[in-house]
Amino acid sequence: MEHHTKTKGDLGVLKAQVDLFEQGWEVLLPLTEHAPFDLVAYRNEEFRRVQVKYRSAKDGKMALSFRSVWSDQNGIHTRKMNKNEVDVVCLYCPEVDKCFYVDPKDFNESVFLRVAPSKNNQTAGVNFAEDFKFLK
Repeated sequence: MEHHTKTKGDLGVLKAQVDLFEQGWEVLLPLTEHAPFDLVAYRNEEFRRVQVKYRSAKDGKMALSFRSVWSDQNGIHTRKMNKNEVDVVCLYCPEVDKCFYVDPKDFNESVFLRVAPSKNNQTAGVNFAEDFKFLK
């Protein structure tokens, strides 16, 4: 199914809500679209601000850059993520229909999560998506 960018984002947020609920989190939604996070997960007196990204896997891996890109009448703009405004980034991958949770403070400017083995079966230095399937 072909999706518009906004529709993909909405699908990712819905998938994250269901996944977090199934993990035992309560899901809270901000009343604005301008917050740096898409939802808040709450459990055991702890809150997690969650930004959700829809990411297709290419060559068996998902790429995540910790930045925002948008365009307007003045051109294309890029802004680095303020890692103090978000506790976790949830990646929804449609090819495996799963969500994965990355703490942006654990990585520099980007990270790759592997959803399928590499062609050369490399494992050293590889971030396997399955290691990120639970929100901590």
